[in-house]
Amino acid sequence: MKFIHLFGIGAIALSAVACTTNPITGRSSLQLANNSEILTMSAQEYKTTLSKGKVISGTADAKRVANVGNRIKNAAERYYQSIGRSADLASYNWEFNLLQSNELNAWCMPGGKVAVYTGILPITKDDNGLAVVMGHEVSHALAGHGNERISQAMVAQYGGAILGGAISNAQWASIFQKAYPIGSQVALLKYGRNQESEADQMGLYLMSMAGYDPRAAIPFWNRMEAASSGSRQPEFLSTHPNPETRISDINKDLPKALEYYKAAGGKI
Repeated sequence: MKFIHLFGIGAIALSAVACTTNPITGRSSLQLANNSEILTMSAQEYKTTLSKGKVISGTADAKRVANVGNRIKNAAERYYQSIGRSADLASYNWEFNLLQSNELNAWCMPGGKVAVYTGILPITKDDNGLAVVMGHEVSHALAGHGNERISQAMVAQYGGAILGGAISNAQWASIFQKAYPIGSQVALLKYGRNQESEADQMGLYLMSMAGYDPRAAIPFWNRMEAASSGSRQPEFLSTHPNPETRISDINKDLPKALEYYKAAGGKI
């Protein structure tokens, strides 16, 4: 009971010093990990991933991935600048790569390291659909979901020791490797459903700010569900909200997204 009491006090103290608020959604989260260390390790793992896979370059699809990604990046940077939080993205070193794989997947590691698999392109269909995917994945990075999940693992595994800075480099590296395992499912952090829902909302707004039609989100997610029907669910959907909840939430967020879209020059 004494340990539980002390751990509770530690958790309150941690929350007081490490609570981060998402400037787009307003959601608060506990982020204890050192972002510079996360970005360094992410860059290393991303480089390793590219070296082990087949990067597609110079094709129309590769150029589309880079173009859509950069438009979303630019929209995010403009928004963060407009609210005085440009410093949040100062350490980002964005990369957008298309990888040859039949998996229906895409991901973004902390620091803006994005990969889109060729297998998901038939589901995205066009630039609007691709923007749904890339906006969602970029949002995971911008919202600090990697830090949040790593922080949850740190608290669960080491508890109050975090307050005294007692986590060794080896322990930290172990936590990171578990969050971003190397292998067939490389860099696929298991986000929670609250984080997936937040990435849906934030991604919808970002794609709209970038001039992509947010009304493409519902057809895209319907196509993703149909593609997984009767087979093992793609990793991309494994921890996501159920389809009915996702569609309901998107419909709630569409009016605001359309305002961003109209402000970016989109036609309503």
